[in-house]
Amino acid sequence: MNIKPLSIYIHWPFCKSKCPYCDFFKNVKKDIDQTAIIDSYIAELEHYHSLVPDRIVRSVFFGGGTPSLIKPENISRIIEHIYKLWKTQTDVEISLEANPNSEYENMFKFIKNAGINRLSLGVQALNDADLRFLGRTHNLNQALHSIDEVLKNFANHSIDLIYARPNQNFNCWQQELEQAVNFGFKHLSLYQLTIEEGTVFALKGIKALDEELAAKMYSDTVTFLENNGYPQYEVSNFAKSGYQSSHNKCYWLGDEYIGIGQSAHGRLKINNEHYAITYPHNMEKLTAKERAEELLIMGLRLREGINKDHFKQICGIVFDDFINLKNKENLLNLNLIKETPDCVYATKEGFLLLNKIIEDLCC
Repeated sequence: MNIKPLSIYIHWPFCKSKCPYCDFFKNVKKDIDQTAIIDSYIAELEHYHSLVPDRIVRSVFFGGGTPSLIKPENISRIIEHIYKLWKTQTDVEISLEANPNSEYENMFKFIKNAGINRLSLGVQALNDADLRFLGRTHNLNQALHSIDEVLKNFANHSIDLIYARPNQNFNCWQQELEQAVNFGFKHLSLYQLTIEEGTVFALKGIKALDEELAAKMYSDTVTFLENNGYPQYEVSNFAKSGYQSSHNKCYWLGDEYIGIGQSAHGRLKINNEHYAITYPHNMEKLTAKERAEELLIMGLRLREGINKDHFKQICGIVFDDFINLKNKENLLNLNLIKETPDCVYATKEGFLLLNKIIEDLCC
């Protein structure tokens, strides 16, 4: 019997400050009772184990917020309790997002010793002017020091950068990309700056980069990284061979996961019924059509696209019975998608129009 894989997301919503572009749920608070919070997280883990005790954990991801603010002993408590409750794959991926601001000496060494085996470093920019513009609390020297420490302590690592900043051109951006490649990171997550409603940037009237320029910058980035050994495997993610994020692929493939902490959410299949789960334990039953829509939206973000057998296995619907076939043919003729007997995937040109593709296929 095949044991279903499970991924676990641990949300730490606390930050020292909130970046002006951020629209995520975060809490800027100095005095935090970490012991009480971790106790509540362990209680949540116990609850979900009662629902799905027969899963095998494939990945754990500490996100936020700023999870590098969690004390190492509390990181260990969570990881050890997960090991206690579930079986884990031998190659289980346990990731943590960290900022370059060291909270204490040898922070990354202690984080590794706590049980983390993959570190994602939120650098965001590799020059002081843009770091200040983005509201980051670290400077370039701190970033470079943290990069050195991460590479020294972890074999599996990723760097986050933000591009398409106002007044940025590709030549300047390419210099940062070259630096990131030369550092030797195994994985790069690159996010286009968007101005979200309600953020400080939006309130200040900051304008996003021209759409055509941003699209060209995106295409040139994909080409540059693929030529340098980092093939794109998802809209915003690039990795050396063997270093794709197992945890993030869980979302894009439509596999099961649970979310621990405020604003975290999950997807589980229990007694052949699909559930969307929100904090604390709200369970909403999803129809097969709703699950199929989620799979379409998430799956087309992957370069490999949607595997039709996997699609049917998860939601119980044949792919071609769900989508608009006339629109599919039109998208094929426009070279925005490709189709094989097994898969449907967006082309490089299609990635620039992904929302339109999804809208056309769903209607």
